[in-house]
Amino acid sequence: MTQDTVRVRFAPSPTGYLHVGGARTALFNWLLVRKLAGVFVLRIEDTDRERSSDEHTEAILHGMRWLGLDWDEGPFFQGAGLERHRADVARLLELGRAYRDYSTPEQAEADRAEEMEAGRRLRRARERADALGVEDSDRRAAAGEPHAIRFRVPDGETVWDDMVQGERRFRNEEIDDLVILRSDRTPTYNLAVVSDDADMGITHVIRGDDHVSNTPKQILLYESLELDVPAFGHVPLILGPDGKRLSKRHGATAVGAYEEEGILPEAMFNFLALLGWSPGDDREVFGVDELIEAFSMERVGRKSSVFDVTKLQWLNGQHLARKSPDEIRRLVLEALERRDPGLRAAAEDRDPAWIDGLIDLLKVRARTLEDLADQAVPFLGPLSGYDEQTAAKQFMKDPAAVAERLSALKVALAAVDWAEEPMESTLRATAEQRGEGAGKLIHPLRLALTGRGQSPGIFEVMVLLGREEAEDRIDAAIRHLEDEGDT
Repeated sequence: MTQDTVRVRFAPSPTGYLHVGGARTALFNWLLVRKLAGVFVLRIEDTDRERSSDEHTEAILHGMRWLGLDWDEGPFFQGAGLERHRADVARLLELGRAYRDYSTPEQAEADRAEEMEAGRRLRRARERADALGVEDSDRRAAAGEPHAIRFRVPDGETVWDDMVQGERRFRNEEIDDLVILRSDRTPTYNLAVVSDDADMGITHVIRGDDHVSNTPKQILLYESLELDVPAFGHVPLILGPDGKRLSKRHGATAVGAYEEEGILPEAMFNFLALLGWSPGDDREVFGVDELIEAFSMERVGRKSSVFDVTKLQWLNGQHLARKSPDEIRRLVLEALERRDPGLRAAAEDRDPAWIDGLIDLLKVRARTLEDLADQAVPFLGPLSGYDEQTAAKQFMKDPAAVAERLSALKVALAAVDWAEEPMESTLRATAEQRGEGAGKLIHPLRLALTGRGQSPGIFEVMVLLGREEAEDRIDAAIRHLEDEGDT
């Protein structure tokens, strides 16, 4: 590593799954170092032992692999740095930049109440520590008396040039003397992060704007430990469609849920990149290499962005359309297998060219792989039934009349070439001869052929099914209608 190497880290907590906001943060870090030939470090911040789990850790790693966010170093685990964290606290204590706090719970509660009434930081714990003196503090510590250790926030102002937000200023008098080591000798978040980032040589910290209040505390810790301060960049939060912070009430927030719904990883990657970043032109559909080339922190905006599921699905459709026939066939077969292994077997029994034709027919209307697989189901075997709502409108109001229409249409189609144009002309001519609108034939025909009220162009469907299969399905629909008419 050279001094000029950009080193970033993504440091999720394994107390939950990889959520959209965390994935976007990881992605911005990853894009920056891939653009600048830097190093991407993965660190799992597992110091919350009660809420952390191996299941969540694996889900985070899986989500990152699925998105293609490969890391160069790690995963490291924050818990492994405990002795270093304690050593950094001891150094601050030795330098007089931290102090022991022997406050009782009652004193701490009284301090909070007094500060609330005063409307400002009073730092009563510091006053008690200074009045106690170093010798008495050392003696009580040596005797094993429980205590926390607090950082002595210096006077003045903390200023940094944020990579996203520009110059940020915090008055130090508004920052409490934060606890850096608890009475059980475990470090708190801000101390552990600074110690870890310094140990890993992190040069740039890119994270969500919800962390901005931690930054002045961490800068002061870096300076007090006489460490190089990294560059900070705080990206705006992601909002739901109602303008409030994205949460479960807006739907799925875990990245894994979108994988299960059939979103392509490259589509999610593309979508997340556009949440807060702009290429500076009208482009919206990007491949990974295109994003690496275009990305820069200068084009990350200051305003929050809205998580628009409709746009995600649109982007997914665009990336589906970019797939080669072999790629998309493989993905669709996998989606069919998740739904029912028998469906995959039925698809694999077909000629690959026929499957490719089916996919081409369906993908125009599909937005996800699961959607595409669902649309393919009626074409992969005998219909299991008819959509109840559509059938109630188109079949059941007058089953005998609908059966008669389908019978007349089948007779007319038997005399024409099995191609889109002659079939459409024949259907429309048949409707005209009967004094009916074409829809009177098209709608029940669609239900007869697909079991559903919506499908691709019905004449394209007929060509794909072939004459024999289409006629068999029309016959089955006629029998169904006749049975219904007899009940």
